[in-house]
Amino acid sequence: MSWADWWLWAVAALVLGCLEMLLPGFILLGFAIGAGIVGLLFLVGGPVALWLSGSLPLTLVVFAVLSLLAWIALRRFVGLREGQVKMFDQDIND
Repeated sequence: MSWADWWLWAVAALVLGCLEMLLPGFILLGFAIGAGIVGLLFLVGGPVALWLSGSLPLTLVVFAVLSLLAWIALRRFVGLREGQVKMFDQDIND
């Protein structure tokens, strides 16, 4: 059950966080936050970690939901502000 090792999720969070620096856009940062939270759940232990360690598909669903929530929060608090519009003055083909 290597997917239940907390350090694998922590390494995945670090790698995804480093990749976010190369490919900005909050997509990989959301995945990194989701992996970090899952890693913390396994590190802390308890009934939630025991429940997650029993099934890889369940762990991946929790990871996906946490990543989506993190991405939504990032877009809401750090993304484009309301009323802010990107304006292009020149055509890129000129």
